[in-house]
Amino acid sequence: MFVETQEERPEIRERLHRVGITNLRSVAKINWKGKVYTFLPLFEITIDVPEEKKGIHMSRLVESITEAMSEAVEEEVMEAHSSLEELGRAIIGRLEGKHPHKRAEVWIRTHLIIPRETPASGKTTYEPYDVEVGVIKHYDGTFEKVLRVKVIGNTACPHAMANNNGKTHIQRAIGELEVRTAFDEEIALEDMIDVVESSFSHPTYTLLKTVDENAVVQGMHANPKFVEDVAREIFARAKERFKGRIHVKVISNESIHKHDVIAETWS
Repeated sequence: MFVETQEERPEIRERLHRVGITNLRSVAKINWKGKVYTFLPLFEITIDVPEEKKGIHMSRLVESITEAMSEAVEEEVMEAHSSLEELGRAIIGRLEGKHPHKRAEVWIRTHLIIPRETPASGKTTYEPYDVEVGVIKHYDGTFEKVLRVKVIGNTACPHAMANNNGKTHIQRAIGELEVRTAFDEEIALEDMIDVVESSFSHPTYTLLKTVDENAVVQGMHANPKFVEDVAREIFARAKERFKGRIHVKVISNESIHKHDVIAETWS
């Protein structure tokens, strides 16, 4: 007979809102528009702990992920999870039968690889994007989701260009967009990525032939932007396309300074 120390009363009786596991690597299969995609994401899953319990049963959280993964593998020919957020909700659903809780969160971080065409030669290039999906079950039983994307682009400085006969410094910029919305609100991560990527001076590419490199450089210089311009454009486009609370952050890795520049805003 094992002693369930998690069920004992703690010395300090305080409710904890988030307790669980983080940085758990596993497999995820998503059936997106009839095609099955395989991801190797990092999971974070947490629940609340009432003041009268010392801790949680960690293995039950891992079991919830494993069982949801097995469900996806077994049903992939039919109806596997249709999105990462659906997978997150399925994990919470599994957890409800394993561990008492009133609040739960599942966060899934992974890479999304999207095929693109290079700007001049038209060659296929596969571009990686960092994405994160969170599913939150609140104390009142309602569900909310959080979608995050991180996109790499570039900027050409308009101030230097205006003062140096068209010559300027350029830098890599990183744009982050978060949308926090009702669970049933349909928002595609690809659409969020497009909003961010189209707001830079120019997109960046993994593959560039010489003609493509020329097109990128010319495109950047034809569209100079401050980091503030990029943040405002992402925010404006996101407000037009997505329903929910929006958070935008852009960091410019400055090429002529030893520091970086940041612009951030939210609704």
